[in-house]
Amino acid sequence: MAATAPRIKLEEVFQENGGASVEGTKAAISKVLTRTERFQVRVRKHIDENYTEFMPNHTSPDIYLEESVSLDREIHDLLETVGTEGLGAMDEAHNKLAASGRELREVVLGLGISELVLKIDQLFQCVEEAKVTKDYLVVLDLVGRLQGLIYGEEAPPDVRRVFQALDCYETVKVKYLVQAHLLQQNLQERFDRLVQLQCKSFPTSRCVTLQVSSDEAQLQDIVQALFQERYNPVRLCDFLLENCIEPLILRPVMAQFSEAAGSDSFSQLSLSYSTKEPGSAQLRPSYKQVLEHFRLLLQTLAGINCNVSGDQHVFTIIGEHVKDRMLQLLVEECLIPAVPETMEEYQSSTLCEDVTNFEHLLADAFLINPEEDRALGQFVEQYETYYRNRLFARVLETAREIIQRDLQDMVLVAPNNLASDVAGDPFLFPRCMISKSAQDFVKLMDRILRQPVDKVVAEDEEGTDPLAGVISIMLQAYIDEVPVVHRKLLDSIPQQSVLFYNNCMYFNHWVAQHANKGIDSLPALAKALQVTGQKQFRVQVSYQTSILMDILQGFEFESPHTLGTGPLKLVRQCLRQLELLKNVWHNVLPEMAYNSTFCELLNAFSVELIRRVFTLRDISATMACELSDLIDVVLQKAPGLFREPHEVMQVRSWLKLQQLKAMMNASLKEITELWCDGAGPLTASYKADEIRHLIRALFQDTDRRVKAISQIV
Repeated sequence: MAATAPRIKLEEVFQENGGASVEGTKAAISKVLTRTERFQVRVRKHIDENYTEFMPNHTSPDIYLEESVSLDREIHDLLETVGTEGLGAMDEAHNKLAASGRELREVVLGLGISELVLKIDQLFQCVEEAKVTKDYLVVLDLVGRLQGLIYGEEAPPDVRRVFQALDCYETVKVKYLVQAHLLQQNLQERFDRLVQLQCKSFPTSRCVTLQVSSDEAQLQDIVQALFQERYNPVRLCDFLLENCIEPLILRPVMAQFSEAAGSDSFSQLSLSYSTKEPGSAQLRPSYKQVLEHFRLLLQTLAGINCNVSGDQHVFTIIGEHVKDRMLQLLVEECLIPAVPETMEEYQSSTLCEDVTNFEHLLADAFLINPEEDRALGQFVEQYETYYRNRLFARVLETAREIIQRDLQDMVLVAPNNLASDVAGDPFLFPRCMISKSAQDFVKLMDRILRQPVDKVVAEDEEGTDPLAGVISIMLQAYIDEVPVVHRKLLDSIPQQSVLFYNNCMYFNHWVAQHANKGIDSLPALAKALQVTGQKQFRVQVSYQTSILMDILQGFEFESPHTLGTGPLKLVRQCLRQLELLKNVWHNVLPEMAYNSTFCELLNAFSVELIRRVFTLRDISATMACELSDLIDVVLQKAPGLFREPHEVMQVRSWLKLQQLKAMMNASLKEITELWCDGAGPLTASYKADEIRHLIRALFQDTDRRVKAISQIV
């Protein structure tokens, strides 16, 4: 009885759990184990034939997969039959059934591994079938699923761990890698047939041809499959950048585009350009031509620009490799050089609108993201600054080119402003000659002031035109550079120096007229122009004075009794020098400046001549007569140096020279009367010592001379 009690309880328990008996459960477990072992043998043979021994085998893995699912379901039903309550009520049977449960779980693990391998095998067969139909998107999907089963997390951890320890695991991996490589290779070959990129190089030129198939359905399937796979587009991007994008920006390119005529034809773009190193003389392609060629390039390649995943397109992938270099070259080598340099070009330019439209084109093609790739947007934002800098540079370049021109090329200004008119109105510029380059310089400054401020740049806080600042730079450059550039001619040619003086005075007059235009450093500029012009002019006047003095260095008296021919020759030479100077200065300098300058030169000449006469201690009657004639030559010739002869009276020593001539012919009494006890006309030019010296030289020592000298006080 004791032996049967547990049996009754066990049976009761099984009755409660569904009416099954222990013996029946054991028999069912044994039967399932037998079937599972036979199934595993068949599956192992299938795996060995396919992945170890590589024997011919045409059995489909679908049969094994269905049987595996059926066995898995039966095993789980048995595990539910052997419930935890029944097991808890058993002693000896508990251990046996628990062992059977563990064995069943091991069988489930084995079945999971078998199912994993069979799924992989089934996918490999599907890959082969899809390759026959050339359905590359299906092949791509199957290869992706294979990757997930072999390397991914789709299988349970225990199944994945045991699977990776199997002998067939390495074979499965190799087979997968072969299929992935073949897929990549097939896609690349198909892509190369549909998108043909050719480059032919010649000694001095290159011809690039791009052909894209018009079969959009096939092309996009291939492109989508290729770019979804682990595809490295570096070769394609490098070809486009080096052979298409960079030459389009940097070199003149001849582009020919032909659109596809049918589904079997190709769209074609041919680019031809020189491969010589671009020199300074080579013409830069216009920005409009560059942008148009880019549109043709994008139009040609539009067929491959399909969506790959999410918001990512093929051009997005290509753009990641080329857009930085492309945008940099576009801005630096194409757009900035295309910024207008003149106000006329600025007013007619559509550069900003064209660049904005081109940026939209690139964004619509997904080649750039305008929110992140800001190069073109920033160019448009800084366009006014670029224009002002270009205008400044062009203006300064033009100004320096004008500075280099010959000063000798002259033009008459203010022809109707006579000296009398200028004397009555100091705001008038006097009639004179200036360099034509100076006139062009002023025209350039006038153009700058006439430019429309509100269109170019906004006015600054003080309401002044920011472009007016360039005028002060121009004038300062003229002040600094002309004396250096034309140094030799300014020093050696009298006309050059007075032209430079006139130019500076003309600029100074212009600055005064435009004092309300906001020109920077106006007072300093006016002062600098006056000082620079006067300085160069004074150098030339001093040089001409030194020439006269050098000539008079040879003024010597051959004997105390006669003057000889030497002094007269030297005086005539000095007058000839002044006559030559008159020829180059008379119509160039303003009349007042000319008169004052010649008065200064004549004064220096007259003073030196008088000084030479006063070095004589004894003047004979003959020599006095000759000196009178010599002085008379000066008195006769000098007035002819002026437009109005009476201007010679402005020479400070002119009266003194006239009085010296008179004293050479006067008697002792007449000289005494001219002095008139210090109240006569001689006192305007002579001192008493000079008159006494002259009396002693002209007259012999007599009581009358002594008396006359005593009256000169």
